[in-house]
Amino acid sequence: MLKFVLLGGLIFVSPQEIDEEPREVATIKSEERFAGGDKDQRYFLHGPIDSNQAPKRGFGLLVVLPGGGGGADFRPFVENINKNSAGPGWLTAQLISKKWTAEQNVIWPTKTNTPLPKQRFTTEEFIDRVITDVARNKKINPKRVVLLGWSSSGPALYAHALRKRSVVSRYLVAMSVFRPKYLPSIKLARGKSFFLYHSREDQVCPFTDAERAKKELSAAGARVELLEYEGGHGWRGQVFGNIKKGIEWLTSK
Repeated sequence: MLKFVLLGGLIFVSPQEIDEEPREVATIKSEERFAGGDKDQRYFLHGPIDSNQAPKRGFGLLVVLPGGGGGADFRPFVENINKNSAGPGWLTAQLISKKWTAEQNVIWPTKTNTPLPKQRFTTEEFIDRVITDVARNKKINPKRVVLLGWSSSGPALYAHALRKRSVVSRYLVAMSVFRPKYLPSIKLARGKSFFLYHSREDQVCPFTDAERAKKELSAAGARVELLEYEGGHGWRGQVFGNIKKGIEWLTSK
């Protein structure tokens, strides 16, 4: 996995390795797909772990933007999230970050802060297109669509949430930064739900960012929960159980 340095409110990749994920491996249904047939919009669709027949109101859909380099190497971890955190009746779409230039440092470039040369779409657009692509073939319950991101992908989740029109209103953001000056208006958080997961010992993404996110998003009219864990930056402790808590909290209202 990759370690990060913080510059100007954004998370950049540095070459030093850090362990950020459990090594358990699950065996579930999983396929590589391309949103709209576009080879640059690559993702994996994991699950369901039970019946292929959709629940009466449709499958839940967990959309995952991995931290680190945002690459396919997180596939076993995300498969385990689908199996052990999302569970029966859920699909999980794992987006694969597109590297537009050799010099690109920002893993998940957004509309407001990181336009890049040759960039054909933003991360916000990529998310929306994957959701649309999954929904073409699977019945999806719009009230059970959740975005999950950590570390390098956290800013992109906030950027996606803070839009006048968003197809998602539920976000699980783990161990990431919160810098409103690089985001759209915080007022656009009204009516949305955020589950934050952060360690006070985090030396990469300060815990104070999570506290600030809770305070400012709540003041803007969002529903916010902050769950603390021990051990510093990375996935620690009861990882799948705590992600499950986040999903259940986000979909409880």
